[in-house]
Amino acid sequence: MRSVATPVLPPRRVAMISVHSCPLATLGGRETGGMNVYVRELSRHLSELGIAVDVYTRRQDPCYPTVVDFADQARVIHLSAGPAAPYSKHRVWDHLAEFVDGMQDFINEHALQYDIIHSHYWLSGWVAMQLRLTLGLPIVHMSHTLGYPKNAAAQLPWEQEPRRRLQVERKVLQGSDALVAESPASKQHMMWHYDVDPADVVVIPCGVDMARFQPQDKRRARSDLSLPPTAPILLSVGRLQPSKGIDTLLRAAADIRHDYPDVCVLVVGGGLDDQDERETAELNRLQALGHRLRLTNVHYIKAQPQEKLAQYYAAADVFVMPSHYESFGMVALEAMACGTPVVASEVGGLASTIIHDDSGLLVPSGDWRAFAQAISRLLASPQLQSAMRQAGRERAQAFAWPLIVENNVRLYRRLILQQNTTTSTLAVGVPYSSTPA
Repeated sequence: MRSVATPVLPPRRVAMISVHSCPLATLGGRETGGMNVYVRELSRHLSELGIAVDVYTRRQDPCYPTVVDFADQARVIHLSAGPAAPYSKHRVWDHLAEFVDGMQDFINEHALQYDIIHSHYWLSGWVAMQLRLTLGLPIVHMSHTLGYPKNAAAQLPWEQEPRRRLQVERKVLQGSDALVAESPASKQHMMWHYDVDPADVVVIPCGVDMARFQPQDKRRARSDLSLPPTAPILLSVGRLQPSKGIDTLLRAAADIRHDYPDVCVLVVGGGLDDQDERETAELNRLQALGHRLRLTNVHYIKAQPQEKLAQYYAAADVFVMPSHYESFGMVALEAMACGTPVVASEVGGLASTIIHDDSGLLVPSGDWRAFAQAISRLLASPQLQSAMRQAGRERAQAFAWPLIVENNVRLYRRLILQQNTTTSTLAVGVPYSSTPA
């Protein structure tokens, strides 16, 4: 008698955990960035496939309702975990037990049944492993950044990740049922620094919204943003942290000033929060450096909504990403989708997202002379700019969200099948206690 294969059904409901960073938060804050965009867009696209998604996150404002719908079948659920206010992610650790209890209570109260847990960042991974003890569900974990390579790239002591993260992150990576790496480099770091079995890691890159980020008329974009109509514009997007390498960009801009005396540098995102002493210090450091380099056309702009950010990409001649570490580099992908030529450090995910001399230019991290040469090469050649605009847009197509979501669903299905055909509990998690250890 022929056996009948167990049908592999798509997940009906996914528990998405993003403890420290709400996907609906305004970009540019201390704990917001590419991960917010990723969780929101992944959840929204899963919803469009008919998969219900609940994103559990920490309440950061007492006025926030507990449940906020943001797509037909996707919602954010705010849980109490420490003060209902913006809070350092490292201090959130002290309140994770409260988050676990709140999530378990919400699930019980509403009789929710999930097929899989998808956690984001090491804090959420710890929460997921505690819940697996009661829910018995497989865990997909995505780190977004990793502590060891971040520490290797840190420029100042305060950028170092604490030992607790390194210890807990190891347990989360080794104990999850499947790991999503944003790039081949991230997978390598998991294997080298955390002794992860490569068979447990699936490389699924971040996605880009090709409809939101697309080429626009440069003159109109500059006019709408009140930018110089003809000056060469170099754009960088991201938080103001030493590891982002903005000082490399400033030195490169000063180096090309002889050929391009009206060069304009735009740095969009972060650095304008008076309550963040470290970003304020970094802003002051960069402004002092710009003054010493006699750069008179450098502008620091607060974080922008994605629709507005697309205009900045369109207005720029070159997008520059001089980071010392990037697990993926989502903003570089957004710039490519907008048809803006990219010059970036050959580090982390950037080294695989960008194809050198085709969809962008890759140079050694921290080498401002190499950045200056690459930028000058683009500015001097309208033909090269045109070729890279087209190649960058074509390259970005490979990262369109529908493709990324399809790969995630395929991973969910595999784990659900394993869950349905095994009689033993998948890997035992970190023992749960009332307080994080």
